[in-house]
Amino acid sequence: MSPLARQAVPPAPSTAMLRQGLSLKRQLLIWLLLPQLVLLLVGGVLAYRVALSYAEKAIDQSLTQSVRSLSRQVKPVGSGLLIDFPRAAQDIIEQDPKDRVSYMVSSPPGSFLLGNGKLPGPEQPAPFMANETVLYNAQIDGRAMRVALLEVDYGDSQSPQRMRVQLAKSLAVQQRLTTELIADMLVPLLLLGAVLSMLVYGGISRGLQPLTRLQAQLGDRSEPALSALSPIELTQAPQEVHALAAAVNQLLSAVRRSLGQEKRFLNDAAHQLRTPLAGLISQTELALTETDPDALRERLNKVLSGAQRSAHLVHQLLSLARNEVEVRLAPLDIAELARDVARQWTPRALKAGIDLGFEGADHLLVMGEALLLREALSNLIDNALTYAGPNSEVTLSAQASGAQVLVAVQDNGVGLSEADLPHVFERFWRASHVPGGCGLGLAIVNEIAQRHGGSASVTAVLPQGLRVQLLLPRANHD
Repeated sequence: MSPLARQAVPPAPSTAMLRQGLSLKRQLLIWLLLPQLVLLLVGGVLAYRVALSYAEKAIDQSLTQSVRSLSRQVKPVGSGLLIDFPRAAQDIIEQDPKDRVSYMVSSPPGSFLLGNGKLPGPEQPAPFMANETVLYNAQIDGRAMRVALLEVDYGDSQSPQRMRVQLAKSLAVQQRLTTELIADMLVPLLLLGAVLSMLVYGGISRGLQPLTRLQAQLGDRSEPALSALSPIELTQAPQEVHALAAAVNQLLSAVRRSLGQEKRFLNDAAHQLRTPLAGLISQTELALTETDPDALRERLNKVLSGAQRSAHLVHQLLSLARNEVEVRLAPLDIAELARDVARQWTPRALKAGIDLGFEGADHLLVMGEALLLREALSNLIDNALTYAGPNSEVTLSAQASGAQVLVAVQDNGVGLSEADLPHVFERFWRASHVPGGCGLGLAIVNEIAQRHGGSASVTAVLPQGLRVQLLLPRANHD
């Protein structure tokens, strides 16, 4: 396919974008306002049932009083009844045309005697106690009614009689009373709910302002510079936001430290590799123009020496960069590791005419990382073998010192002056012009010791010599 036929394919949305959900503000509003709405609905239902119950009690009480009053208007006289029900009393009962009250007097019960309509009895008729009001629901002309029934005994013992008085009232009154009660109760509650919702919204908006300021501060750090990774400062913010800012500051500090280490490594590498590479180039150019075989061999030996020094420098720089990252510490037998490192360097020591040995405990546990500690011990022995000189002694030792382990490399070589001792752990500092070194070995040792929570130190040995020692935390020490 030709380049002209190719079409740019839009990048697929990232997983983070696909999983992006509601904002924190919306989630808080949902979790705060949704329960409030549910509680209002539940409260409305409960309020309706309570209002319905109170309306029903009010109607039952009214019907009970009315049916007793009506029963007193029918007075037994001998074996008969005297009905004293004036028109005014009837008008009072039937005054509401929308809520017409039906009544019926029957004697014997069920035999119509007086009233404005025929009222049914209970669905399950049963013997009724005299002078006891019974309340029940009934359908009259398609309307739901509440009926009060009262039976009264009259007559004498020879001819006992019973009279039934019924009074019915539409349940529309109950519904109207319930609706009015609900309106009187829920309207203020709804207003309070609306005010509460506004307060919740305002409180959430105000409470999230520190996050907005935090977002603004992070958004302003767009330039790719170490200054953009400076700590975030929040003067007024909740404890949770301060904790978040502290976590972000820790992350920024780690990134700033990593970028600084990377920049320092590049600067060191560029500075230190410039000179040997320039020497290699010049020696190679001279070798290309050399015609004498002995002179050409001398030039090539110089090229080899420069290449070896450059390789050693690159190895040291990479070791230094690797040591500056976080390490995972685990229990490690430093005595066994030291013996193994001493065995590895024994052939070079014999070749240089140096007596290399180990002394100390058989087993000592420290909290460390084997690769880095091996690098540190190798650098110490390499440094001692390079500068101690022939017919000297180099001793690697490991012994317990309280809650720490003391690992040291000591030689009886020429040593260093008191003025040079404070500079031995500086990068690229060299006190000797002996070829082969680059001034990074002891700096690497110091970095490794600090990464393990320990320290490195150097002391002069009398009458001559040098002692470099590491103090490392001991593992499982009570």
